[in-house]
Amino acid sequence: MPADLRADEGWHAVDFISDLHLSATTPRTFDAWRAHMAKTPAQAVFILGDLFDVWIGDDTRWRPFERACVEVMAEASRHRRIHFMAGNRDFLLGADMLQACGLVPLMDPTLLDAHGKRLLLTHGDELCIADVDYQAFRRMVRGGAWQRNFLALPIEQRAALAQQIRAESQMRKDISPDTATWADVDPSTAVDWLREYAATEMIHGHTHRPGSGMLRPGFTRHVLSDWDLDASPPRAQVLRLDAAGLHRLPPDAAP
Repeated sequence: MPADLRADEGWHAVDFISDLHLSATTPRTFDAWRAHMAKTPAQAVFILGDLFDVWIGDDTRWRPFERACVEVMAEASRHRRIHFMAGNRDFLLGADMLQACGLVPLMDPTLLDAHGKRLLLTHGDELCIADVDYQAFRRMVRGGAWQRNFLALPIEQRAALAQQIRAESQMRKDISPDTATWADVDPSTAVDWLREYAATEMIHGHTHRPGSGMLRPGFTRHVLSDWDLDASPPRAQVLRLDAAGLHRLPPDAAP
């Protein structure tokens, strides 16, 4: 069973974001995220995976860009609750980073009861079951042995391996047909999850296809936007929950 989380009574607004893919090469995205984390009126922010474009170990948190990210989250966590769920790009984010940032870890999936809604939160990659190659890779890298061996490598070697993995993944996407099917959440599996966890609404990221729609009659998913303020046209979106329901809006103080 997933973790079951009930919103605090003081949470008048809750923000959901994912897939920011922060890196030193996307400064406008970083600036928009930093501004939002400082200025959002939400009392809680749920980061549902892939905050970073890649995270190769908590010992990198002292590097300049990573340190700047730590400072943003440490300051934000003094004013609001910041929850973090690992994605496929930052599943190696561990206890040292969580503590440095003041983040509250989230299991995948997590049930959230807030403003009369019972929401199943997940990054979403585990539900893309048609992507058989990725699911095999996911099982391998989520294993303790693989992670211990990887984290034992020098930082430079880890960075090179991560770059190689990303390049191979992009190449596979470029040459594979029908990515609209295998790179998306399987509706039947998603509904099975919702039924198992006694929920009717799911919030997930991963697919970079923002929008809300019906999975099956009576079951709805809300897909989070990826962020890229350095792209043309720029894109970034927050899904906010308050007493009036769910709303999509740009980040606070986005350029």
